[in-house]
Amino acid sequence: GSRIVLNDDMVYLALNKPRGLLSTMSDDMARPCVGDLIVERGIMEEHFDGNARSRLFHVGRLDAETEGLLFLMNDGDLGHRLMHPSYEVEKTYMAEVMGQLPRDLGKRMRAGIELDDGVVAVDSFKLIDSTPGRSMIELKIHEGRKHVVRRLLDEVGFPVQRLVRTAIGDV
Repeated sequence: GSRIVLNDDMVYLALNKPRGLLSTMSDDMARPCVGDLIVERGIMEEHFDGNARSRLFHVGRLDAETEGLLFLMNDGDLGHRLMHPSYEVEKTYMAEVMGQLPRDLGKRMRAGIELDDGVVAVDSFKLIDSTPGRSMIELKIHEGRKHVVRRLLDEVGFPVQRLVRTAIGDV
């Protein structure tokens, strides 16, 4: 019910971050990062005349081994609303783990699992596929603690083999 005022100065990009890329716009140690990808592809030339790295920031940090959705934008207010825990924006992940999951794992994870920095509970948990020795799960969580999905699955005995963020909110 609110009027949306468009601002041509605002840039919003969705990026499917590949594995091995750091979630930063630049790196002092010259490791491959999101900022390099943006510059290499010439994505920002049409939006900015200056240095794109200094004007865009990433929303939704992922560790180097995790793939998936990151937002790049120059809208600090929206970035804050998407990532601050008080707004409880869900992030959806697909995780491949080794082994067969016990039937009660989803229930336990929704109830909360104790980690070294406090209890973490998933908002939803779904077994997507299972073959002998391998399971694919989807989980949704609104927390943003460092490596929280990897630590959570490790704590319940199913270390992540591959992790992909597939959605932030409805995107």
